[in-house]
Amino acid sequence: MSPRAGLPGPHTLAFVESPVQLLNVLEWAHAHAPGVGVTLVVLSPVDPMTRGQLRRMAELAREDGHEVRWEEARGGAAAPLQTIGGLAGPLRRASRVVLGDPFSRYVQLLLTITRAREIVVVDDGTATMEFVGQLARGERLVRWHRKGGRPGPRDLVFAPVSAVARRRLTPGGPRTVEVFTSMPMEATPPGVTVSAHTFAWTRDRFGPPRITQSADMVGTSLVETGVVDADAYVEAVRSLAKTYGARRYFAHRRESTEKLHRLAVETGLEIVRPDLPLELIARRGPIGRTVVSFPSTVVHTLPLALTGTGVRVAVCDIDPAWLTKSASPRAQGFLANVTDTARDAHHLRTAPAV
Repeated sequence: MSPRAGLPGPHTLAFVESPVQLLNVLEWAHAHAPGVGVTLVVLSPVDPMTRGQLRRMAELAREDGHEVRWEEARGGAAAPLQTIGGLAGPLRRASRVVLGDPFSRYVQLLLTITRAREIVVVDDGTATMEFVGQLARGERLVRWHRKGGRPGPRDLVFAPVSAVARRRLTPGGPRTVEVFTSMPMEATPPGVTVSAHTFAWTRDRFGPPRITQSADMVGTSLVETGVVDADAYVEAVRSLAKTYGARRYFAHRRESTEKLHRLAVETGLEIVRPDLPLELIARRGPIGRTVVSFPSTVVHTLPLALTGTGVRVAVCDIDPAWLTKSASPRAQGFLANVTDTARDAHHLRTAPAV
């Protein structure tokens, strides 16, 4: 169990928009600020699945003694201005700001206000790899699945704000920048401190899990983001489930109801909608002896969360033929890098190509 927070320390303000980001703030606090209370600001999305998981994670944060401030940040046309206005004071007073998604326009707007001398970026999945790489190369901040396309009108309007945020995320003078990550970093920007995220809080808090003899599959939102063709994805899941004898499919929170219904009908898998991030679900158990995944964050995080349990993670490459015509030119290389680096770091099995 983590030590309860609440002791005096730097005023730390954390901004999260997803359950995984909130989990990783708790992991950072456990590793680097034990006993220090964090004010967690949840910039709530509208998606019901994400909101539900965020509320469950908020309960765990409160149990650890942290303050949670829930903001209906997308609750209407006036919500962004009201949210940012209400956070301006705390932002100016904070000596440390922790954030999970440097690509978020909301977060970038908030970064233009802060005077904090310590900026911490916690993992937001594989996007963290791209963020660090772009920062090191001096590029504008663009999500990997959009990279290669022309900036839209909104991108051009927002460009000055994004430029200021990027400067805030670059060490200089009294300002320090830390990246707390379980992802491999190929290039680190000068002056940025990289610290290891090992899922120590998760392992202390949950488990060890009961291991079943069957396999489980992990879903991905690559179809929903327009990267992978839906028909190809369903066929790949069907084939892998048959090969491994998988019985359950843990859905990504962004997967559509229509696609999940189709998967259930065409593959026979039991569709599970987790109420917490998969790392916690797996650690609580029961979990299959083999977990099969496509390239995603979990091929890096599950081996850490499940260290010592005997569970093996197998990863299936994305066949270039599965990509949609609208997929970013960067997509295939990025996904292959996610897989290759996870194999190197965690000695993962390779799931057979479909």
